[in-house]
Amino acid sequence: MTSSEQNQQNARPSTNPAAQTPATQAAPLAELVEARLATAPLGEPEKALVAEALGSTATLGNSPMGRIYLDSVSVAGFRGIGPQARLTLSPRPGVTLVVGRNGSGKSSIAEAVETAFTGTNMRWLGQDATRTSNWRNLHDGSKTKIEVKLAVEGDSGRSTLSRTWTGPGITDCAGTFRRPGHGTVPVDQAAWKQALTDYRPFLSYVDLGRMISGKPSQMYDSIATILGLGYLSAAYNHLGQQEKALGDAVKAAKNELPEIKAALYALEDDERAVQALVAIEAKGRPDFEALDGLVAGLPSDDDGLLAELRAAVDMRGPDLEQVGAAVDRLREALAGVEDVRMTGAEDALQRAGLLEKALAHSNRHPDEQSCPVCGTERVLDAAWAADAGAQIALLRQEAKTAEDARSELRSAARAAQNLIETPQRIPVALTDPWNDWLACRAISDPAQLVQRVHDTALTLADACAAVKDNAVRELEKRDERWRQLVTRLASWTEKARAAADAEPRLGHVKKARTWVKVLTAELREKRMEGFTGHSQRIWEKLRQESDIDLQSVSLQGSEKANVRKLVMDVTVDGEEASALSVMSQGEQHSLALSLFLPRAATADSPFGFVVIDDPVQSMDPAKVNGLAQVLHELGEHRQVVVFTHDTRLQRAFTTQELPVTVFEVERGRASKVNVKAVTDPVSQAIADARALASTDNLPEAARTHVLPALCRIALENAFVEAAWIQHHRSGGSELALQSAMAGADKLMDMAALALFGDIGRTGDVYRELRTRCGPRAVDLLKQCQSGAHATGTRIADAHRFVTEINDLAQKVRKAEVAK
Repeated sequence: MTSSEQNQQNARPSTNPAAQTPATQAAPLAELVEARLATAPLGEPEKALVAEALGSTATLGNSPMGRIYLDSVSVAGFRGIGPQARLTLSPRPGVTLVVGRNGSGKSSIAEAVETAFTGTNMRWLGQDATRTSNWRNLHDGSKTKIEVKLAVEGDSGRSTLSRTWTGPGITDCAGTFRRPGHGTVPVDQAAWKQALTDYRPFLSYVDLGRMISGKPSQMYDSIATILGLGYLSAAYNHLGQQEKALGDAVKAAKNELPEIKAALYALEDDERAVQALVAIEAKGRPDFEALDGLVAGLPSDDDGLLAELRAAVDMRGPDLEQVGAAVDRLREALAGVEDVRMTGAEDALQRAGLLEKALAHSNRHPDEQSCPVCGTERVLDAAWAADAGAQIALLRQEAKTAEDARSELRSAARAAQNLIETPQRIPVALTDPWNDWLACRAISDPAQLVQRVHDTALTLADACAAVKDNAVRELEKRDERWRQLVTRLASWTEKARAAADAEPRLGHVKKARTWVKVLTAELREKRMEGFTGHSQRIWEKLRQESDIDLQSVSLQGSEKANVRKLVMDVTVDGEEASALSVMSQGEQHSLALSLFLPRAATADSPFGFVVIDDPVQSMDPAKVNGLAQVLHELGEHRQVVVFTHDTRLQRAFTTQELPVTVFEVERGRASKVNVKAVTDPVSQAIADARALASTDNLPEAARTHVLPALCRIALENAFVEAAWIQHHRSGGSELALQSAMAGADKLMDMAALALFGDIGRTGDVYRELRTRCGPRAVDLLKQCQSGAHATGTRIADAHRFVTEINDLAQKVRKAEVAK
């Protein structure tokens, strides 16, 4: 097998399930929790609370965002770079080495990427001003700017992350993020803000040291976060805050209740206090409607002492002015009757009465002519009747004064009695005087009535005034006591209502929080197993000839514990030991990589890239080979960009025939930095094909079989790149694409993935390729296919064939083709 053929084999996604889907590539935690919540044995209220708590942990962002890859980095006036320098990358999984001697400017590019995202750089943290003052380029730092082009999963265009400076300090900068279709926002509002802490995708030589030299709690937190404990712990704490608030509400009402009841019992002679106690002790929950009425001072329908006092206050006795006028009128009417009693008017009135009775008797007995009084016969005849009628008229006219006096007396008596009314409620203290007053209505003798009305009205009025004064004083005393209590009652009622509303929700919150706690413990254990396994696999490749075995990586304590730490147990030739106490500097750096890379590769991270600067220092050659293997495996799922001056890493990829794209950074005068591509899988295969085509006396079998096979490798790598870009823009699952690529055994399969994103459309490849790249493209593809057959393919001009294949590969790689 040629080196290029080996490269082609390594360029394909591994069919090894363990390599294809490492522990850190499991379903993102949010998706896993959502699935578990859907089937959880919880009621709908508890599920809603969990969902709300999980949603509360979301980081502020301008919009939901898919996984992010680096497309290019442009740097001007920053660190070792003067005029603008640009590094153009392929925004997809794979390994890219950026090489160059010390001082060439490569680390400035790496730091620029980190600074663009974070506004600072880890290597400067904790350093004094003399080490951070020269962050601007000394030759051309007047217009310092960093611009990073990003490919966001699901977006058709490129996003731009920019950072510019307006002041002398490294922190005197402003960053903006422009995303097609979403506008421009400050970097602080980008969706990845929290993820930069949780899944930091940058690792420098300084970071490697800090990974293993940090405080135990910091090392714990850095690992706990990527296990998802931070996400779930935030939800758990959110529910805890709710539980505390609800519990405090319940406790506040419960703790204050004994004092409120004691105060109400102290006023048990006040019906309002009694009613409040009854409302408080109502079955189930307090009668808040009754309590609100009492607090608001609304009157209640009761027959108690308060009602008696209020009745006494409202009682209106006789109006003495009206009574006095009525009595005076009655007395005057009596005097008027007395004045006419012995006058002719009175006699005329009496005689008129007698004649009216006699005439009435004669009218009843027309045949009787004798007088019924004296017995005189023949005197009650018609003449007498006529004469009697005339006399009656004369007498009545003469008696009118007496008649009017008697009429006025009757009217005056009625007027006096009409002043006597029966109230709806008579206070007990007024029962006797009021009854005496009411009894006046039954007196028929005006003379007796006038005296009784006068006397009983005065007595009743005095009694009413006295009772009212006493009632007012008693009510004021009681109201003052009630006012002192009602404020407390109002406060307790509000707390009790909050507690009554809180109790059902408190039960739901407790159940929801318990479920999150149990799930957190379960997932922590499972994810820690996967993380430990991944770290151990990386360590096995990095340890090479080391005698140290990494046995376990575990977390001790909890997020809130004062003592929490990351524990790494190792054995040295079978003897147990603590990792950091027995490892060399190179071994410690290898261990740091074993911890960092699983963290950077977790499925929950929105970053599809990892930027590593100078990871090779202090490593012996054997470990460098292992590092190349580790980076190659990581590159199957992540865009890995490694900056290094150590030529051993590039050589480790080459000697182990691992696919890699290499850029070289060169620095000229006045900090002019140039970045040029050295090789990539496509150009490497083309270069091998050109070298073969230039071979003197090239054997026929090499022309008909080996040359088209090398060109096939170039096309297939171009199709892989195009397929990834096409799939990434559609927002499809990366695992689904990797699975499809693992099943794409033929060149036509890869072409269908690149052109359509569908491995099943191989029958449309020729037509689509002809439309996009011209008819010659189909012939070239067929020749590459035929080279794998026993008969091979005839190639008239080897150099021209390689050139045409290269042109076709470059067209396939272009974004315009992979639509």
